[in-house]
Amino acid sequence: MTWELHLAGCQSLKDKRHVLKSLKDRLHNRFNVSAAETDHHDLWQRAELSVCVVSTDRGHAERVLREADRLVAGDAGARVVDTSTSFL
Repeated sequence: MTWELHLAGCQSLKDKRHVLKSLKDRLHNRFNVSAAETDHHDLWQRAELSVCVVSTDRGHAERVLREADRLVAGDAGARVVDTSTSFL
């Protein structure tokens, strides 16, 4: 799952790193997913964040991603602009 995020409160790359690190850590700790910033590395108020979950059960993967989406959507430091999901 990939989110395009707007980080309105960030005034520097340091601010951005802080917001994204917190979000990535919470995603990993709560859902045991791999999370990474995958685009817009040099922009202060924009980020692309992607997570990956590996499962033999597609239903389980969908549930994990749905809950991860709720966590990201509820984050005060980031506004979701777009979301995409793919299954392999």
